[in-house]
Amino acid sequence: MSELRGPSPDLLDKYRGDDVQPLYTGRVRVTGGEAAHGRASGVARSDDGALDVALRLPVELGGPGGGSNPEQLLAAACAACFHGALTLLAQRAGIALVDASVEADVTFARDPVDGMFLLSAQIRVTLPGVDARIAAELVRHTERVCPYAKLFRQGIGHVVAVAAPAHPADGG
Repeated sequence: MSELRGPSPDLLDKYRGDDVQPLYTGRVRVTGGEAAHGRASGVARSDDGALDVALRLPVELGGPGGGSNPEQLLAAACAACFHGALTLLAQRAGIALVDASVEADVTFARDPVDGMFLLSAQIRVTLPGVDARIAAELVRHTERVCPYAKLFRQGIGHVVAVAAPAHPADGG
């Protein structure tokens, strides 16, 4: 196994193209599990098999708990990405980070506007040993760089479509 290390700070270099330049696509399929309901009893699996998570409705929503849920998965993704962007910016600026941590909360709530649902997020960054002024500036810059923070601030381009039905293996 190769030694683990982060990406190069060169990843922060500005891109100057006319079109979006895809760098990586994560693909996850959720199936419904015993209750035939992805949120209540499903399984989330990535196409490469690295992610294999049991999904369960949290106790707070009337479920049994005992598994993960979409809010935890989004919070984990947000915290990991923000931490990564923070680390790259700190490296580029020559700021040593020791035991830096990022905590993300994603809240599922009722929306008073349409009566349905909404998500909100909160990110808290802990930078032990870093001057408060420098920490605030680093976090402010990270918020501009991190695509998850950008998603929360500006929304995300998305497409929702019905997939073509799978054909049986016999060609019919």
